[in-house]
Amino acid sequence: MSPYDIAGLVGVALILAGYAAATMGGLHPKSAPSLLINFLGASLILLSLTRKFNLSAAIVEAAWALIALIGLIRLALSRLRAR
Repeated sequence: MSPYDIAGLVGVALILAGYAAATMGGLHPKSAPSLLINFLGASLILLSLTRKFNLSAAIVEAAWALIALIGLIRLALSRLRAR
């Protein structure tokens, strides 16, 4: 198993764990930890796709990472405004 495969598996584990935690009420979906887990997971899967490319998977993971990143930026901006 290559490092790219391991990165992809870790990414999948992160996304699934984050989703499970959010679904079961242990993690708020719009919280920074949840968004960070999703961003990191999708980014690791994208990294794994640089080795064995799959267009549809790359589109889904890029969108997933971008949505999570936008959420993180919005949280950061709202915290800056609150000061």
